[in-house]
Amino acid sequence: MSTETQVYQTWMCLICGWVYDEAAGAPDDGIAPGTRWADVPMNWTCPECGARKDDFEMTAI
Repeated sequence: MSTETQVYQTWMCLICGWVYDEAAGAPDDGIAPGTRWADVPMNWTCPECGARKDDFEMTAI
C-alpha cells in the first residue's frame, strides 16, 4: 500500500504580489480549495489587479 502526499504549491502574481495557494483556492473568485494551478481556467484573472494567469510564477512560501 503506497501513501501519496499531495503537495500543494503557491503562485504569485508578478504584477501586484497577490498569492494563489492551491490548498486554499480562491473561493470568492470561483476557484474551489484544492484546485491545482493547472486546473485554473486560462481566462481567470488576478482578483487584485486583473493580471492574466500567464503573469503568475510558482513560489515557495
